[in-house]
Amino acid sequence: MPAPAATGIVFVRTDLDNFQIPASWRHVARVSYATSLMRQGVLISTTEHLLSVLYSMGIDNAYVEIDNLEVPILDGSGLPFVRLIEQGGVRQLRRKRRYLLIRRPVSVEDKHKRISILPDETFRLTCDTDYPNPVGRQSLELEVTPERYAVQIAFARTFGWETDLNQMRDMGLIRGASLENAVCFTSTGTLNPEGLRAPDECCRHKALDLIGDLALLGRPLLGHVIAERAGHAMHAALVARIMQDPSLYELLTFDQLASRVTQALVS
Repeated sequence: MPAPAATGIVFVRTDLDNFQIPASWRHVARVSYATSLMRQGVLISTTEHLLSVLYSMGIDNAYVEIDNLEVPILDGSGLPFVRLIEQGGVRQLRRKRRYLLIRRPVSVEDKHKRISILPDETFRLTCDTDYPNPVGRQSLELEVTPERYAVQIAFARTFGWETDLNQMRDMGLIRGASLENAVCFTSTGTLNPEGLRAPDECCRHKALDLIGDLALLGRPLLGHVIAERAGHAMHAALVARIMQDPSLYELLTFDQLASRVTQALVS
């Protein structure tokens, strides 16, 4: 649903008297296999796919009405949400958008995993992944724009391995999983009859997840994000580190950014 300027993205539990949970880093609850938000004991689970689409497609303000605790998985990608936004249309508001510009490098590391953000005047993403066969190592780099996201990222589906299915179900997870909403790998290929939508679909989906977690910053990001085998927990840790240290960023409008770039070029 449309929302006024300065609202941000807000989940509304219509089954719980329209209780609201803002899509903010302050409300991150669980980050194991998905990113869940919680406020006053009320949960919204698996938020990253929808938030990724809204963030990348330039939707700053919206009410997301939902009548249960989990965002629908649809086909396991962000593409259905992109199509719905294209059908519904986007309205420009009068208030100027304020961007979150990274001022100096910041990173989070854990053993062989690492995620960093470097100063940049655009939203740029580098994603490196390394999974068991038959996936292997994959890498992706692109400047994130609505057009590029819709074509290069949104279609990538969530994925997992056949050997992990029983353990995950014993944990109460993936109870609705099927080959219609996820890619399932074996040691030699996939169980999905149609195969992959792209050779590096896994890396592209991890980029989709990463953008969804970065959406919890609450502002459009200007910086170069470099993720090396990172996951939801590291994404959330990086967002929290940035938001807890105002010296790492500044908020400015596009006009202010353009003026600064012009001055730098002239000088």
